[in-house]
Amino acid sequence: MTAPAEDTHARDDGRPEAHDLPGLPDLPDLPGLDRRWSRTVEVDDADGVRRRWHLLDNGAEPVLGTLLCVHGNPTWSYLWRRLLAGAPPGWRVVAADHLGMGYSERTGSPRTVAQRVADLGTLTAALGIDGPVVTVGHDWGGIISLGWALEHRDQLRGVVLANTAVAQPPGDLGPPLIRLAHLPGVRPLGCVATPVFVRATSALSRPALPRAVRDALALPYGSPARRRAVGDFVADIPFSPGHPSYDAVAGYAEGVRGLDVPALLLWGPRDPVFGERYLADLQQRLPHASLHRFEGASHLVTEDAPQYVDAVGAWLGELDRPRPVVPVPPAAVGEPPWTALERRAADPGPALAVAGTTVSWGALSRRVAELAAGLAAAGVRPGDRVGLLVEPSADLVSVVYAAWRAGAVIVVADQGLGYPGMRRALRGSGLQHLVAGQRGLLAARAMGLPGTRISATPLPDAVRRLLGVEHDLDEIGLLGRHAPPPPVPGPDDDCAVVFTSGATGPAKGVVYRHRQLRAQVDLVRRTYDLRPDDRFVAAFAPFAILGPALGLGSAVPEIDVTAPDGLTAPLLADAVAAVDARVVFASPAALRRVVATQDDVSAAQRDALAGVRLLMSAGAPVPVPLLEAVARVLPGARLHTPYGMTEALPVTDVSLEQLREAGPGEGVCVGRPLDGVDVGLAPIADDDPSGPTEPSDRPGTTGEICVRAAHVKDRYDARWLTEWQAGRHAGWHRTGDVGHLDEEGRLWVEGRLAHVITTPDGPLTPVGVEQRVEAVPGVRAAAAVGIGPDGTQVLAVVVVADDAPSTRPRPRGRLGLRPADHDLADIVRRAAGVPVAAVLAADRLPLDIRHAAKVDRTEVARQAHRLLAGGHA
Repeated sequence: MTAPAEDTHARDDGRPEAHDLPGLPDLPDLPGLDRRWSRTVEVDDADGVRRRWHLLDNGAEPVLGTLLCVHGNPTWSYLWRRLLAGAPPGWRVVAADHLGMGYSERTGSPRTVAQRVADLGTLTAALGIDGPVVTVGHDWGGIISLGWALEHRDQLRGVVLANTAVAQPPGDLGPPLIRLAHLPGVRPLGCVATPVFVRATSALSRPALPRAVRDALALPYGSPARRRAVGDFVADIPFSPGHPSYDAVAGYAEGVRGLDVPALLLWGPRDPVFGERYLADLQQRLPHASLHRFEGASHLVTEDAPQYVDAVGAWLGELDRPRPVVPVPPAAVGEPPWTALERRAADPGPALAVAGTTVSWGALSRRVAELAAGLAAAGVRPGDRVGLLVEPSADLVSVVYAAWRAGAVIVVADQGLGYPGMRRALRGSGLQHLVAGQRGLLAARAMGLPGTRISATPLPDAVRRLLGVEHDLDEIGLLGRHAPPPPVPGPDDDCAVVFTSGATGPAKGVVYRHRQLRAQVDLVRRTYDLRPDDRFVAAFAPFAILGPALGLGSAVPEIDVTAPDGLTAPLLADAVAAVDARVVFASPAALRRVVATQDDVSAAQRDALAGVRLLMSAGAPVPVPLLEAVARVLPGARLHTPYGMTEALPVTDVSLEQLREAGPGEGVCVGRPLDGVDVGLAPIADDDPSGPTEPSDRPGTTGEICVRAAHVKDRYDARWLTEWQAGRHAGWHRTGDVGHLDEEGRLWVEGRLAHVITTPDGPLTPVGVEQRVEAVPGVRAAAAVGIGPDGTQVLAVVVVADDAPSTRPRPRGRLGLRPADHDLADIVRRAAGVPVAAVLAADRLPLDIRHAAKVDRTEVARQAHRLLAGGHA
């Protein structure tokens, strides 16, 4: 086939052009591209001119339908290679190069959006694609795919969109990078004469894409002549009325509102082209769409997040075979969380003691009622999301309960996530409002957070203007004194988005409804027989929020929330004395520090600690020796360690006496399931969605721990794939932890599913190995990790010696890995009980900031692999 004369220009890189398109014989091997997918067809375009198209087609017999993939600018059909390779059985995948783009014909003239939609229609007709069709669009291919969808409604089954836009959000001038490329002087130079625009697109990814992939994405655009359509594509983006494509794009954008077919949005949040405003606009036009945010991914989400193929495959499976809805075992709908405040309003006793301030029940009840009415009067609507950047204080607790009473949804991302983690969490939460102290307001400005600003404290007018503050809490309270109370939210309304610690991957937003919050409060009250006189100390500030809902006076020790090990015995004693507490909640890291500083307490402080009747410690395993040491500090307390996670807390519970009775075992004993909680195990290798629907409670079988209860979270926020994976067993939440049940019905946790070592002899869980190694004299901590490809991994053990310098918890940074001393390595190998390929010493292990206890074994494995491969640790 003869190429047009304009294609004969020399390439910038000196390689010859490839024009013999069938099978792409003149192209080098491209990563992930199967040459059998490649073919050309000749089709009359909308004007009746014969045009040559290049496309990739997996050739599957479309038993279920066709995925019609539409690329943007300046990519080509290669963008969809993973979807072609990984599409579910029965789905044909067709990815064409636009005319003038990729390896389709260079037409010599620009084409508008409407023409490209029409072109795509003539191509699908020629290919015999008649439905059902799911369109898949990226970048400027998004609006083209939607245009096709709107004009072929009778064939349409669903739409998938990835980092795209259909309209400029109100007040938005368009993506800065596109506007820059749109300038007449820049476009010819950056888009056509040079490969700057082509190369810059693939350079947006972090970490950088492999060189071979970047070259493959740029391959069809090796000369100015072959880049002419790249510049034309940029010029065809309409920013204002009068542009040739403005009316067509506006029509498609409005038409999208009427698309009632299933929709899936796949998003790379680090996109400098299509930011959060464009995602919000798409969600407003397609409110029923499912969304998955691939944290860390940029504009080329299909490159940065290869698992997008899993999301598409799972979503397609749900189209015609939706998973059955299995109701959670019913539980009585408890009282709203603010009811205890109203009931105890006449009680003069302390409701809160935090940050040096003590607040009575009456004052707290009044403040919550006024703020709730004031928030509603100030424009906070039911379902609105309210971000909280307020230091632990009475104001924080008041705002939480007021937002709940107003029907709003609180968004909690604590400082333990670190600045980057908080920014990712809050920017991706769809905030409408933000309540913050001055530091929080400054951080919100730096993060670029959306939403109206409410200051926790009064500020000078100049500072208010600088930070964009519309109200402060005192003004909101004053407004509420003269406003009616807002409607009471129902049990099925959302109430909170709480982020996980990020210890085992990017922090995930966990959505709770009021029904689940109430069930959690009731379960905690029943499990621990909490009574109104059981005042409460929470050394983990988010847990203190539940104190008023439980009807308990609460105190928060004056410690940094990012340093739980900053709690000392005197600080704990002072918090206990502030409210005459009988119950304490503290993390294991905090308890270690309390034990270490027990000799620093005064006689009065020792008496205060002796009055505590119940200790709860969660967030990480609590060793028996630590609990026994705590028992000497709190001699009158029953010591309990509930097991759970952000998605479901508590799940099980175990006391010190029960731990002694259980003795040592493979993993950490976390006790028996609580009343109304079901626990089962899913086989570790169970990756088949059509597999067993009921996890097993058979003793001795190690598997992924699954939980079913009335207080389990409703869903993950903006994590469709994560939610699908966690709920693959209908009615159950897959926790990501692995363990087993013993003959007595006790649950033993053996580690995280992501940290299981996949040896040729089968899966090996890490915790048992680590426990045995940590019993070796001179070893303070250990991490067991797998090195090598899945299924053939060998075990490496990393140890931290007792004499290693003690440092603050850090989730990242060098660990100082090196080969362990020969004698220590021999002892560790004998203690491990399983074959160990390498023993390494480290200065520290990477710990999460929130609990200062969870080891990031993935990071340990990464650094260990690098060292063992001959690199630098």
